[in-house]
Amino acid sequence: MTEVPGSLTSDRGSFLSQAHHRPTRPLLVHSDGLVALQFDATGVQSCMFAHDPYALALGYTRTMMGFVLFQPLPRRISIIGLGGGSLPKYCYRYLPDAAITVVEINPEVVALRSRFQIPPNDERFEVICADGAHYVTSSEHRPDVLLVDGFNADGMAPELCSRAFYTACRRQLADSGLLVANLMISDPGFRRSLRSVRDAFNDAVVLAPAEDSLDNVIAFAWKGRTAGLSRDESLVRARVLETVHPLNLQETAIRIEYGKSLDWDERAANAGT
Repeated sequence: MTEVPGSLTSDRGSFLSQAHHRPTRPLLVHSDGLVALQFDATGVQSCMFAHDPYALALGYTRTMMGFVLFQPLPRRISIIGLGGGSLPKYCYRYLPDAAITVVEINPEVVALRSRFQIPPNDERFEVICADGAHYVTSSEHRPDVLLVDGFNADGMAPELCSRAFYTACRRQLADSGLLVANLMISDPGFRRSLRSVRDAFNDAVVLAPAEDSLDNVIAFAWKGRTAGLSRDESLVRARVLETVHPLNLQETAIRIEYGKSLDWDERAANAGT
């Protein structure tokens, strides 16, 4: 979830009339070559370029893909939260050796998968309709990367903010696995999530401000070790990976390094969460 992009605000007035009663059903909004998934007029769950459905239209998704700096060739990826499928589609195309499982709790979101050109299930790609909090306690999968991007109409899903949830995530990961979570600093659940992920991962956590957003914060948490790359090493690796990935990974590397210098508890307090 992220704030409404400017290119979608041209339809804001008409959409507000649809969203007056705060719908919980997902709605599609079309504007200026973009297709967005929204629950109301205040936030975008997912956004797709109509002309390039595999591109990452929202900056926070590009920052989340910074995981390739640490896990460039994951064998298995688990994703909690489907939305419009931006991250699953990107991983499916640009990480062709990875098996990908996507968990989405809302069947009405899953039903829209064809509208966002999400690939059909096959031997290495699967979308399942299930509770992500339950999935991490019951699945036998041992992902190298676990992406958490689960939001509902009210913001961060409370069941995905607890220490029990993040402890289950850590337990499920492969021994050298990496958790990547999309958080929103303005959300009331932000401080709880931050405290929970730090406790569950023994403070092996780095936060990075997301690209093109003042609200989204991306947490990178390591099961077996902390980020072992210096800034210069990250930039060198980013330049190599940019020959494969259509991303500005050098900017992401700088954002991750910058995030290490910030007092996130103070920033959360200033944001009123």
